[in-house]
Amino acid sequence: MKNTPTQAQINELFDNEDQQVVWAKVNDLIRRMSPDYDFTLIQLVYQDVMRLFHGDYPGYSPIKTLYHDLPHTLEVLLCGVRLMHGVHVSGDRLTDEEISLIVIAILMHDVGYAQRKGEESGTGAQHTQTHVQRGIEFMLEYFFSHKLPERIPVAVTAMMLGTEHNRPFAQICFSDERSRMLGRIVATADITGQMADRIYLEKLLFLYLEFKEANFGSYENTYDLLRQTNRFYETTREKLDGALGGIYKKLEYHFRETMGVGNNYYLESIEKNMAYLAKVVAHDEEELYGMLKRHGVAEMSRRLTASV
Repeated sequence: MKNTPTQAQINELFDNEDQQVVWAKVNDLIRRMSPDYDFTLIQLVYQDVMRLFHGDYPGYSPIKTLYHDLPHTLEVLLCGVRLMHGVHVSGDRLTDEEISLIVIAILMHDVGYAQRKGEESGTGAQHTQTHVQRGIEFMLEYFFSHKLPERIPVAVTAMMLGTEHNRPFAQICFSDERSRMLGRIVATADITGQMADRIYLEKLLFLYLEFKEANFGSYENTYDLLRQTNRFYETTREKLDGALGGIYKKLEYHFRETMGVGNNYYLESIEKNMAYLAKVVAHDEEELYGMLKRHGVAEMSRRLTASV
């Protein structure tokens, strides 16, 4: 019988900034589901998306958005692979192609923030409301130029649309209910992966700057966004349990299989974040930077806010 995970092991679940470490974890979990899985395609996509973020992809500058950054994509990727592993071991076994579709959709879900060289302005956050469609266009062009199977981008398109938070999930046209279930995994990972981040609250300060650059939302200031985040979480929980079918609960199967406990550490981390957020917004606005101190995000956000 496995020992109860330590707090350090639980914290490590959400330390997903090293792309090589994340990729090794992804490989391990996929091997658990399919020992003979062929990584050729998803490894190509992974490497190219990493190049895109770093500014090494031909014709593109580095992705500069501060909230929708590389660690965001990595944490959503690992959450998605953990979730599909949970689905798999619960008895709803995934095929190799289904695994590939989920991984590709997650890797591509925020590439719409990328800017072509010579067309850079701002950070790319001005594309907030169109980034999903821009990402789909990049993905279609990518598959066409690499002469990859045509059936994959068709399926991935619907799955990427599922990460567009203002789009009703029920209105997305999936080819069948099985494909809709795969889309639920991607959309759920996008939500739970980012909200479980140990510095999620700090990064909301960056999200405010992205929204301001995009003229998106009606937030008066950073404090106002933080204050409204609890309501956002309430509607998000409704979406997770409703349109997304409560599939996040399958994470319990993953942690039972890998850590010997039936906890849903993602949900627990989100609820801890929201409990602390309640304490933050109970204080005056000028005190919030002193309460959100991890990774120097608050200080950087304060400087950037003062400069715009």
